Amino acid sequence: MTAQRGRDILLKIANANGNYVTCGGMRSKRLAFNTETVDVTDAEAVGRWRELLGGSAVQRASIGGSGIFKDAQSDSLFRQAFFEGAIPEWQIALPAFGVLQGPFQIVALEYGGAHNGEVTFEIALESAGPIKFMEIA
Repeated sequence: MTAQRGRDILLKIANANGNYVTCGGMRSKRLAFNTETVDVTDAEAVGRWRELLGGSAVQRASIGGSGIFKDAQSDSLFRQAFFEGAIPEWQIALPAFGVLQGPFQIVALEYGGAHNGEVTFEIALESAGPIKFMEIA
């Protein structure tokens, strides 16, 4: 795989019609996968090494990003989802890799700005169910 431009990573939120709206004004995006471990180590562990139980851990995905507040359709969907405590479907498109899709909850939504600059926002999402991966053909 060759190098890809970071700006080609797209974050999209589903609207009421189920269509995905690209989140406008985003300058940075981040996707992270994590899994918790289930420790089954006991006094008889070989060499006292930790033992983990495979296939039993809780998996999660986190998405974060920041950008310029534009009061676009996607910004309105962000605010609505946050204040309603909704868990809409989201997509994140990674160039030359694929598209991840699933339910995410907004766990942080911040707005800021300096007196001589633009209004900015930061958003953090946590997965709230199974995530599907669709590889780019």
